Amino acid sequence: MKQKGKMSGKKLKQMFVTYTFVLPDFIGLLVFIIIPIIYSFYMSLYDWNFANIKQFIGIQNYVTMFSDSEWWQSLGRTFKLTLLYVPALFILSILFAVLINYVKNEKAAGFVKTAFLLPYSITSVIASCLWMFLYMDRSGFINVFLKAFGLKGEKFLGSTSQAMVCIAVVLIWINLGYNIILFLSAIKDIPYSYYEAAKLDGANSWQTFWKITFPLLKPTSVFVLITSVIASFQCLDLIMVMTGGGPAKSTEVASLYIYKQSFEMMKAGYGAGLSVVMFLILTVLAVIMLKINGKEE
Repeated sequence: MKQKGKMSGKKLKQMFVTYTFVLPDFIGLLVFIIIPIIYSFYMSLYDWNFANIKQFIGIQNYVTMFSDSEWWQSLGRTFKLTLLYVPALFILSILFAVLINYVKNEKAAGFVKTAFLLPYSITSVIASCLWMFLYMDRSGFINVFLKAFGLKGEKFLGSTSQAMVCIAVVLIWINLGYNIILFLSAIKDIPYSYYEAAKLDGANSWQTFWKITFPLLKPTSVFVLITSVIASFQCLDLIMVMTGGGPAKSTEVASLYIYKQSFEMMKAGYGAGLSVVMFLILTVLAVIMLKINGKEE
């Protein structure tokens, strides 16, 4: 009986230590995610313009959303940004991670990783200002470079067909280093014996990558894909600084439309409803990607 009591005491101590470490994350999840989502849903049931008077309207904001063509267009632009950004970031991240892994000199590899990770450490506003200078019509570095080779300059951020691509390029530049580090860490965790066995079987580098490296990167790949999709949906400050949603609303994505409805049009209730819908869309996309990964395994 005493031994059982000692064992239960040890278990309680282990549980206490475990929950102590988990508690800060749980508090963060509760304060910054769960409570805001619940409050957003609560706000979406009211007609509220930040004044003290709130009028309960039930699901009217959601009904309005279905007939709001501008909302659906902004959502379409968000998916366009996602398609431009996520596949390119994913491919480049794996490519550079594999190449850096082949670098034998540790100092050189460290320098390259630092260079790639540096853009991730600066704020979106600074990154936006830097790229706005590069994209400038006449004196921008890119146009100066093009003209030096006799090519025609472009109005990158002033073109409805190019502005979204320019935004995607900046997003890739910011987040590429972080994802390279994730993939590089995952590659380092793959047992070297797998590669030795493949070498004995006569597999070349391409076959080794597709048969060993890429399949074992699936957990990291799913994480990178989910976080990249979320980043594309949350791209607000970058667009506000660089284009403001222009030209001709060609870069007015869902997050910017929600911001404008909430703070410029003073429709806080409607903006909250749109936020809830966008959260549900992201949740569904994340679940689908996790399900696909689960079936493949």
